Parts: sequence; structure tokens; C-alpha cells
Amino acid sequence: MRLIIMGPPGAGKGTQATHIAEHFGIPAISTGDIFRRNVSEGTPLGVEAKRYMDAGEYVPDEVTNLMVRDRIAEDDAKPGFLLDGYPRTLAQVEELDAMISHTGHELDAVVVLTVDQDEIVSRLLQRAQVEGRADDTEDVIRRRQEVYAEQTEPLIDVYRERGILREVDGMGEVAEVTGRLFAALDDVTQS
Repeated sequence: MRLIIMGPPGAGKGTQATHIAEHFGIPAISTGDIFRRNVSEGTPLGVEAKRYMDAGEYVPDEVTNLMVRDRIAEDDAKPGFLLDGYPRTLAQVEELDAMISHTGHELDAVVVLTVDQDEIVSRLLQRAQVEGRADDTEDVIRRRQEVYAEQTEPLIDVYRERGILREVDGMGEVAEVTGRLFAALDDVTQS
């Protein structure tokens, strides 16, 4: 099972990715987690990524692509994976297609969580307080929403045209959203 979970920052992708990955026995691969780990460890990649993250911008494709290519080549990802936070641009879609086709596989489904924008801002401000995330200020959060709309929302149409898009309402309790996600993926698991 090779999946992507999409949605604006704060839609609940990370939370749901954990449930989906456990359910299907595949690793959840989050570029955000990889970036944050590199930032906290002070690696050269982390220093570069932090500049973009602090401004609410995407980390450049060349850095992200190499990181994802290495990660999906690891042994635990051979039977499948769930990508969270990648691809974010049309160029990354092409890069991911090449990575996956190189292994003789293809994407099974792309799930998009839809959530009200004001709800997202509220969620992220609350998360910033709880987790002490300095990069989650209201200005940065709103900028991330703009960047998502400009660069990532166009990917939804690409995957819709391919017939693998599943749109899921991301509002409500975690268990409710998880149930809707599994229902949306039922036809994928049947094939």
C-alpha cells in the first residue's frame, strides 16, 4: 500500500497518518518530522530548512526530494508507505512518480483532509502553546495556508484526474475522522 495524505497545515494529517500506518502496517513518513529532527540536531540540512520553515515557506525541492528518495528506499518502506507532507509541488509529483515507478510500483491512493481555515488556525495556535513550537505564530500559520493554496492545492486536481483521490472531511473528533478515512480507503484495500 503506497499512500499520500494531504491537506493544509493543521488539518490533522500527522495524527491520522499514525492511525493509517498502524492499520496497514506501513511506515508513516513525515517530511515535517524529518525537517524538525534535523533542525533540533543542528545538521547543515536543518540549518537550511529552518530558514524556510521560520518564514512559513517550503524547503527547496532538491533538499526534500533527496531526503524522501532515501527514506522510501529503506527496508521498512519496501512493502509500502504513507507520505505526509510530500509531494507539495507539481515538480515533486513528477519526482515521486519517478521514484515509485523505478521500483515497479504506483501510488494506490491520495487522501485529502478538508478542514475549515479558521479551525486550522485555532488548532495550530493551540498546538504551538502545548508543544512550544516557536514556528507556529499566527502570521506564519496564515502564510503557510497561502503557500499551501498556491503550491499544493493544484496537486489535488492531478490526483483527481488519475482517479486515486479520496477527499475526507477532517472536522470532528479524531476517531470520527479516522473512520471516514478507512471508509474512503476500503476500495483500495479490496483491489
